[in-house]
Amino acid sequence: MATIGTFTKQENGYQGTIATLTINTKISITAVKKTEEKAPDYRVFAGKVEIGAAWKKTSKENHPYVSVKLDDPSFPAAIFCNLIETDGGYVLIWSR
Repeated sequence: MATIGTFTKQENGYQGTIATLTINTKISITAVKKTEEKAPDYRVFAGKVEIGAAWKKTSKENHPYVSVKLDDPSFPAAIFCNLIETDGGYVLIWSR
């Protein structure tokens, strides 16, 4: 597992930065009104460009987290990660 981002909670979602060997950009994870049960709870934006979606989840240990799917034409495949709360805020954890 690798930490690829750090975030802070905002009124309508999360703001932060994702940094990898090929990506280094500011990201906003913005809450949206769900239109159906399986619809995302959040949309993920890099500036004004939507690059993903996210869903509220709860772990087996009953800890809330956000499951994030990032995708962009420049990616060879979608990236799946989890936004979890830590002592210093929130981190985005990626695992192959």
